[in-house]
Amino acid sequence: MSENGSITTGVSNRKRDGYRECDDPESADSPNGIDHYPPETVTWRDRVAHFTWPWFACTMSTGALAVVLGQTPNTFTGLQTIGKIFFILAIVLFVAFTAIIITRFILVPQKFLASLHHPVESLFFGSYWVTISLLLNCIQLYGVPNTGPWLVKALEILFWMYVAAVLIVGIGQYYVLFQLERLKVNNAMPAWIFPIYPLLVIGPLAGTIIPSQPHTAAVPIWLAGVMLQGMGWCVALMMYAIYTQRLMVSALPDPSTRPGMYVSVGPAGYTAAALISLGRQAPAVFERKQFFGITSLLVEDVIKVLGIMAGLFLLLFSFWFFCVSTISVIAGAKQMSFTLNWWAFVFPNAGMTLATIQAGGALSSAGINGLCSALTIALVIMWFFTAIAHILAVRKGQVMWPGKDEDKTMNGIRWGAHAA
Repeated sequence: MSENGSITTGVSNRKRDGYRECDDPESADSPNGIDHYPPETVTWRDRVAHFTWPWFACTMSTGALAVVLGQTPNTFTGLQTIGKIFFILAIVLFVAFTAIIITRFILVPQKFLASLHHPVESLFFGSYWVTISLLLNCIQLYGVPNTGPWLVKALEILFWMYVAAVLIVGIGQYYVLFQLERLKVNNAMPAWIFPIYPLLVIGPLAGTIIPSQPHTAAVPIWLAGVMLQGMGWCVALMMYAIYTQRLMVSALPDPSTRPGMYVSVGPAGYTAAALISLGRQAPAVFERKQFFGITSLLVEDVIKVLGIMAGLFLLLFSFWFFCVSTISVIAGAKQMSFTLNWWAFVFPNAGMTLATIQAGGALSSAGINGLCSALTIALVIMWFFTAIAHILAVRKGQVMWPGKDEDKTMNGIRWGAHAA
């Protein structure tokens, strides 16, 4: 603040060079300044204007649960039907949410670009793309066995289209955040991993669709799965270090946002699932042919062993984050109120469950398969728990309400009544 009481100098200093700090206070005359409070009554037009990218954590969780149900080892009559129901529900929700968020951007066009670099909301843009990957998994699991070869070819094409799209997202969104925002380490959350999350599910997607692909298509898909999973994992590992530093030097997140800590379970879980799945399929993919110019041993068997061992190596890393997150959530349970972060109870833990399913298959362990069934049941329970809490929160105006969502700190964009 200057000597004459003006705060414009401080704001301009924070926003110089084309960036802002993520917790910039709004000026007092800003239409969404800190002296404004959420209105008591709003129209549906106002509410739609606050339908943010984190809503796609719901579709991501629903799709992830459908994938787990389609791969869980201990099956029973009707399980496939239950999985298909969740698959269809994921499609319906994804289409509906896409229509609503497009409506939001039509009502408030300036929110589109702002939402792609906002220090909170933009991080969840990746959940839109992760949902697409999980839906492609479901198409393979529930669609291919009941259709003709045309769907196999369509999945091959969609796989490469997805790869191109998420490479752009993973590179472009981090660049935008590097350029326009200044996120503080003391506020680090696992959500910082989200821009690269779409790459972290490419390996499991490749492992799911490869068995139905012809050999000429399976080899490049296998290689792409390994390489892009490696890219995603390396970026996630750097974000893990920042997040762990925050936990060591700063307080735990607010109780209501602590379910978001489970996001840290997913990268290691999905990577472990990918490595074990792709490793187990290496002999079929490479068909005892010369590879890497090596003729003195069966390279496919070496790859299988390495893949399974690497996946098992990472599996308990995922479990460690699961335990830390669970203890933190339990410690703050009495102070928790619903946020969209609660969907992290499902989708990251689905990655750990998929890795456990792959480990059980690789080790032919009845005990691990039984654990997989228990984890699957827990995921179903947490999905219903979170869905009910989400519906009640919408009804009570706790989410999708001016001043209560991630976009409330968008500089210069109104969020009060009649702002839509």
